[in-house]
Amino acid sequence: MSIASLHKIQYSNHFETIFEYATMGIVIIDAQGKIAAVNPYALKEFGYKQNELIGKEVEILIPSRFHESHSKHHLVYIEKPVTRPMGKGKDLVGKKKDGTEMAVEISLSNYELYGKKYVIAFINNITLRKKAEAKIVKLNNELEATVEDRTRDLNHALQQLKISQVTLEQTNAYQKAILENAGAMIIATDKAGIIKLFNPEASLNIGYPETEVIDKMTPMNFHVRSEIDKKRKELFKEFGLNIKEDFEVMVEKSRRNIHEEQQYNYIRKDATTFPVSLTITAMYDRKGEIIGYMGISSDISERKKAEEDLLQSLGKEKELSDLKSRFLSMASHEFRTPLSTVLSSAYLIEKYSSTKDQPNRIKHLHRIISSVNMLTDILNDFLSIGKIEEGKIQVRLTNFDIQQFIKTVIEEIKGTFQKQQHVHYSHKGPTEVDMDQSLLKHIIFNLVSNAVKFSPEKSLIEIKTINRKQQLLLSVKDQGMGISKEDQKHLMERFFRGANAGNIQGTGLGLHIVSKYAGLMNGTVECSSELEKGTEFMITFKTNVKSHEKDITDRRQ
Repeated sequence: MSIASLHKIQYSNHFETIFEYATMGIVIIDAQGKIAAVNPYALKEFGYKQNELIGKEVEILIPSRFHESHSKHHLVYIEKPVTRPMGKGKDLVGKKKDGTEMAVEISLSNYELYGKKYVIAFINNITLRKKAEAKIVKLNNELEATVEDRTRDLNHALQQLKISQVTLEQTNAYQKAILENAGAMIIATDKAGIIKLFNPEASLNIGYPETEVIDKMTPMNFHVRSEIDKKRKELFKEFGLNIKEDFEVMVEKSRRNIHEEQQYNYIRKDATTFPVSLTITAMYDRKGEIIGYMGISSDISERKKAEEDLLQSLGKEKELSDLKSRFLSMASHEFRTPLSTVLSSAYLIEKYSSTKDQPNRIKHLHRIISSVNMLTDILNDFLSIGKIEEGKIQVRLTNFDIQQFIKTVIEEIKGTFQKQQHVHYSHKGPTEVDMDQSLLKHIIFNLVSNAVKFSPEKSLIEIKTINRKQQLLLSVKDQGMGISKEDQKHLMERFFRGANAGNIQGTGLGLHIVSKYAGLMNGTVECSSELEKGTEFMITFKTNVKSHEKDITDRRQ
């Protein structure tokens, strides 16, 4: 036998192994739409024997409702064949021998041999993936998509085919077409891990030409070291093995005839990385001895991005659901007390019909007014949150006297003070500022209202403003119950209430609104507090007009 003939036989055996061991269905169809060849994986997926498919119309593998349209598509494709995914954007379905249907992905390629045109269909059964995706959407809690296991037990020994020279050349053409057009990266190594096969898809994705890889590298050149170390620890935990060689770590399970699809990151020649789904299979000779390993992988960048987008979307939905639950819980509690007060006072007023009962009527009217004001404040908080979230709050700067402004605000809020509570206000520096009076008034109202609620009777509330170069400092200090260090971390969150404030009415929105309004006016909020020793809130506003106006413009954009 000549060296050239020997080389052809070796080449044939090599591609024959790929065809027989490929972990995806491969069906070759002639120009008339009849099945010319089908690999073992496809036979297993569809439940047929080879003699039941060869020479049959390819529509035998398709539900009858699609036969007519598929025949037309086949005729159009065979006239102008091009390598591409089949049915892009559509859900494709295959039909097994027993009549059951399965979801599939199909990639098409083509070649011409001895003047005859052939179509290659690469078929993946994605039924499990479709079910997993549907389950994620339905349950809304399972945040990790699952993928179908695209490998099957490859324990069957490869039988040597005795074929003629013409059949040998045809088989070579089949295998070469599969290798060069497969929509997956195929890397085969010898027993020691030296790469012997590096298909065009692998070269395209990883960035190395075949000549730089074959007989010169191992697949470990493309793996992230930390992921190999993680795999090493998993093997030690599972089998008690302490494997030193990196390549041995990666192939240990395939050596044990355990086939699993795992996710890794490949390193390209330009040092960038991308995620892949990888299956490693051991290859055997006729004696059952391992002669090498084959890794089939695919780029899952788009899938990972879709998963991340889905997780992010689910996270937002969960956050919204939590906020709704917290709002309903808070609203039912906070609305109940003032509404009960209004109802009871209105009932009692009706009972006080004589002139001498006028003091009681006035007392209950004040209770009604106070409760209505409380409800109004709660609703105003909700409206403010809505406007903030929708970006409808606009900052309007005006020049005014800060000292006189705060004194006026204090007079307005004095009616809410507890018995013998009093306030002391001081100011340093120039009195004229350029700020938004409405937002500042809301901030002062919220801070002082909190100080009043959480401080005892006869206590002092201190308000201080300092106007210095390009800064205005606002401080509100009380002698109340204080805030724990742990609670201080969450003060500005929506609906948050301190652990020691459970018996005091409030929505948990006031400080959140303060932080948002302060941010709109280029301010930062700080809190200093100790339990039973009081609390001080300090807001520092940047008052440089030009830079501030620019900041507002940037926010709106």
